[in-house]
Amino acid sequence: MESRVKNILKYLFWAAVAVVLVYFCFRSIDWEQFWQAMQQCRWEYVILAMAFGLLVSLLRGLRWQMLLRPIDPATSVITCFNAYNICLAANLVIPRAGEVVRLGYVVKNSSKDENGRRRMTIDKALGTLLMERGWDLLVGALLAVGLVVFARERFSGFFEDILKGLGGTRTLWTASATILILAGLFIFLARKYKDASPFWGKSWGFLEGIGHGLTSFLHMEKGWLFLLYTLVIWFLYWLTSAAILWALQDVEAFAGLTFIDAFFIAIIGTLSSVVPVPGGFGAFHSVVAGFLRSIWGIPMGTGMIYATLNHESQVFIQALAGIGSYIHESFFRKS
Repeated sequence: MESRVKNILKYLFWAAVAVVLVYFCFRSIDWEQFWQAMQQCRWEYVILAMAFGLLVSLLRGLRWQMLLRPIDPATSVITCFNAYNICLAANLVIPRAGEVVRLGYVVKNSSKDENGRRRMTIDKALGTLLMERGWDLLVGALLAVGLVVFARERFSGFFEDILKGLGGTRTLWTASATILILAGLFIFLARKYKDASPFWGKSWGFLEGIGHGLTSFLHMEKGWLFLLYTLVIWFLYWLTSAAILWALQDVEAFAGLTFIDAFFIAIIGTLSSVVPVPGGFGAFHSVVAGFLRSIWGIPMGTGMIYATLNHESQVFIQALAGIGSYIHESFFRKS
């Protein structure tokens, strides 16, 4: 009886969370303008974009499993997939909180060694997460550089505006150099005083665990598969961007945009989450709408229709997938 009440309370709790997530999905919409565009929208392409987004989550789970398995060979695909879905859903409520949930989740579900200790620890899992993020950042940066190099006349003005808002490239170099120096100093002190102070000892142990996670990619089986997953993930980002364009092809402002244009929008949309542009220009909606205005002359309000439809459709499928993964883990896998 008590177990049944707990299950009911869990369902009610996540039903309430679902309501909150729906609010986060639609809070940025200009309803009057949005409704006019929705009357012309081809919803089958929006559903296709959502399917692409779900497939990205699966591939990210598969790719993360490849980094985790050298540390804990028992790590399963379903654990990584569910952890990633729950992470995205948690981020919708409290930004970046999902990363903590994600790390704790794989640690909780890891196997134990002969001494009864978890093979996966927070520091090691964090190292694999940093490696995954670093790889995505590298690929995204290379694509952005390629965008500037091969289509400089068309897109350089947009990036120059961003750099002006940041104070130029000197600000970026100064900030990056400062972070690297401080990180290097911390690592040096932790290693030097690891035996002299409990604080530095624990800090060095934590850094060693992160290093273990960071280097796990050196012990992956079929490393080429990791690269293939990465390429397919970025291709799916491209297809998602294109699918939203196809959905709005009857809206005059978007009628002339092509499949190649969708690739450029996908790069900008993905990088918007990591580029620290000021004045609120770092949000997906503002960056993408600003890009559409800067390159194709699409008014900001009209560009927000595309950005909102793209972003909120992905948020909606992430919320559903996150709740589904939580229910699967809490009830079906336990039973």
